[in-house]
Amino acid sequence: MKILLDESIDQVRADFPQLTPNLAYLDNAATTFKPQSVIDAESNFYRTDNANPRRGFYNLSLQATTDYENARTCVANFINAKHSDEIIFTKNATESLNLIALSLADSLLKSDDHILVSIFEHHSNLLPWQMAAKRHQAKIDYLYCDKTGKVDLESAEKQLAVRPKILAISAFSNVIGRIDNLAEIIKIAHKYGVIVVVDAAQAIAHEVIDVQKLDADFLVFSGHKIYGPMGIGVLYGKHNLLENMAPVFYGGEMVENVELKNVTLADIPYRFEAGTMNVAGAVGLAAAIKYLTSLGLDKLWQREQELNAYAFNKMSAVPNLEIVGSPTAVAHDGIVSFTIKGAHPHDVAEVLNVAHVAVRAGYHCAQPLLDFLIDQPAVRVSLSFYNTTAEIDQLAKALLTVRKKLSYE
Repeated sequence: MKILLDESIDQVRADFPQLTPNLAYLDNAATTFKPQSVIDAESNFYRTDNANPRRGFYNLSLQATTDYENARTCVANFINAKHSDEIIFTKNATESLNLIALSLADSLLKSDDHILVSIFEHHSNLLPWQMAAKRHQAKIDYLYCDKTGKVDLESAEKQLAVRPKILAISAFSNVIGRIDNLAEIIKIAHKYGVIVVVDAAQAIAHEVIDVQKLDADFLVFSGHKIYGPMGIGVLYGKHNLLENMAPVFYGGEMVENVELKNVTLADIPYRFEAGTMNVAGAVGLAAAIKYLTSLGLDKLWQREQELNAYAFNKMSAVPNLEIVGSPTAVAHDGIVSFTIKGAHPHDVAEVLNVAHVAVRAGYHCAQPLLDFLIDQPAVRVSLSFYNTTAEIDQLAKALLTVRKKLSYE
């Protein structure tokens, strides 16, 4: 099977200093490796532009401010936000979701209001809403799928017709891949006046996100999931909604004027960015976006789809292996979770580790979803465009040895 760009993948892999022939790194849903251009961008900031942004009138501080705001503009353009001030930098998607749940809930929720959360959610888009419901004596309902991961739109509309205040939903599940009909679900939600919060932490690395076309009210992701640095995250919010939200963190540079009995908040987005921000991380994230764009997003994602199909077929041929979620490869979008009969996922992961294959095992911070689908934890393979068919073959070969090595055969 010829995989798109296979003839030049070595050149692409050379951009990633952590990639080696000795390790098949198949845990990209946890974090991605970083290209040298991202590492250099962060390093160069600390070597030449390091200063506190938005605080000094000297040239170095002004340059740091320019670097930071250019990164914000880069992110806004990448997801097609209407205005760059709709982009708030955080430390990760988890912080972004907590900020929304704390601030939006306080301005919106009352006793006996409803919050609708999809069963797909990572704990980061579940626990903040559970806490918000407790604080405001609101009720949480769950949007379910079938055992293949499909959401029935008629059932979804019935739950949205109750007019929950908020719908929290992922664009991709970190366990089973793409969530079908997201755009349609958002459209139905808006029909009933529901505010939609989208966790795009997994989706951002695998498809074009256009927040205006998607019409998400809020959307979040982490830089490290898209080949950028750890410690930098993004919160996108529609301007009119952000205007009505109070900050969660208070301190330096998120205010215009402070008196002993009064404070005037800064404009959006700065009112949500208290204290010294991770400028180097923002610069690194912008470098990651520029790197991906330079390679051609459509080609990269087509390659990922072909690798996904190759991996799905190889894994499906392993005796006693059952794939979680959809029985068709295309629905997984590079995230394939599975179990092997009689083998605990942690043991499977250790057998693969000895074979120099890195995967994730457990509940993947999505325990309610796995409890619903298979009532047990699972092993997860997650792919990137820089993976190869040889690495997938290495995985498949190791999988064939699992039951024997664990003395089940």
